[in-house]
Amino acid sequence: MQVTAMNGDANSGTLRLPEILDLAAAEGFLDLIRQRVNGEAPLRIDASAVETLTLPCIQVILAAMRSRETISIASPSIAFVSAFDDLGMDFIQYLDSNRAAGEAVGQNESRLIDPYQINESAMSKRILTIDDSKTMRDMLMLTLAEAGFDVLQAVDGQDGLDVLVKEQVDVVITDINMPRMDGYEVIRQPPRNPNHKSTPILVLTTESEMEKKNLAREAGATGWMVKPFDPDRLIATVRKVAP
Repeated sequence: MQVTAMNGDANSGTLRLPEILDLAAAEGFLDLIRQRVNGEAPLRIDASAVETLTLPCIQVILAAMRSRETISIASPSIAFVSAFDDLGMDFIQYLDSNRAAGEAVGQNESRLIDPYQINESAMSKRILTIDDSKTMRDMLMLTLAEAGFDVLQAVDGQDGLDVLVKEQVDVVITDINMPRMDGYEVIRQPPRNPNHKSTPILVLTTESEMEKKNLAREAGATGWMVKPFDPDRLIATVRKVAP
């Protein structure tokens, strides 16, 4: 599904989400947000028709909320809200926290305002993201770049190590399950660049088993986060571990 399959485009103030939000819809939605991210006009998202919401789309929506100051979600369906609840993420808190702003745009709608203020320390930090999913790399880029970080990308573990040889970074965010070299090997590999001996490595994965978390910790990981990630928590974690 492309952006044109949704009721809305880069020049429209309203985007009506389809009934089924799958991976293709997530990519189309991300393209639309990317086109509008620097725009001044508000974007209104009508989620009343949504019946199925997959993890990639949940992640894109969270990233979109984090990246724009003027996004509003209109009349979210029960399925839309439940998809977040099933992952232990309270979507309604976003609406409630901005209720005053929501009253200005309608009883069943709330404006989602980005509370994060870019500062000079964030601007000086460089983050390397390692993930074989282009959609996930794009979502991380959207979230981190909008928070003021300089972002480098790698498509798998080996590519990530190659980047670390050439570039100086402050934090690494890596997936676990990847071709050529997985995230565990990225963590275990002794840095070939002496500047990276103490570089924090955060794991971002769909895996949630304690055994796998312990493996990452023993390998030397600084932290473990489960997809879909909460953009604000991700930014807060990166800021906390960045040297």
